[in-house]
Amino acid sequence: MDHHQTILLYHEDMLKLQSTATLISSFLADDGRHVLILDSTIFHPQGGGQPSDTGFITSSGFKFVVQDVRSRNGVVYHYGVFEKSVEDIEAGVEVVLSVDESKRKLYSRLHSAGHLLDVCLPKVGLGHLKPGKAYHFPDGPWVEYVGTVPQAELQRKVQELELEANNMISRGMKVSVAAYSYEEASMLCGGALPDYIPKGSTPRIVKLGDFPGCPCGGTHVSDISDLINIKVTQMRTKKGVTKVYYTIGS
Repeated sequence: MDHHQTILLYHEDMLKLQSTATLISSFLADDGRHVLILDSTIFHPQGGGQPSDTGFITSSGFKFVVQDVRSRNGVVYHYGVFEKSVEDIEAGVEVVLSVDESKRKLYSRLHSAGHLLDVCLPKVGLGHLKPGKAYHFPDGPWVEYVGTVPQAELQRKVQELELEANNMISRGMKVSVAAYSYEEASMLCGGALPDYIPKGSTPRIVKLGDFPGCPCGGTHVSDISDLINIKVTQMRTKKGVTKVYYTIGS
């Protein structure tokens, strides 16, 4: 089933938690849940190591509980259940989207904390580590880097990294997110973009203050001080990869 790409309203305003949209289609997924496709959404789909938003989609005829959100080929799929049984839903109906505020804020803070650790690495002598995968879920967030740290230095680097991150949090630092031309984005990211970013595209770049940015499609805090504090719980290095585990304050 072909659909036009979904307009991602959270790219324009990450603090917006309610919006209206038009229903494009609905269908039953293989797992028995319903799926709604809209012309636009403020729900962030799971991706980039960040969980999806949850919340509600309502109209005059139904209330839909959004349990999971996924994106495929530019189309956002909202998975969930109707609170009450409904008849066939006609395409074209206007709906109201409401994102769970507490989860959005938590996921944005966990995600932003990962970017903060990236920025802090060179300041504690770990500038040789290159960003890899990340997991910003509440049950155990971590960031992974290509490169190793001598076993004898791991605990000391944990302490140094945590201290540097909390010093930055205490001072505060604006977080900016915007789309740029490929050339501008390259400059903002230290002179080069990852190979997976197509040349000629307009990457969305997140920047912490004046530090080099990086491509990112997630949601973030507006100021790094919103993290309150960060605890680096562990650092492991194995087979050319270093993982940094962390938690944030509440």
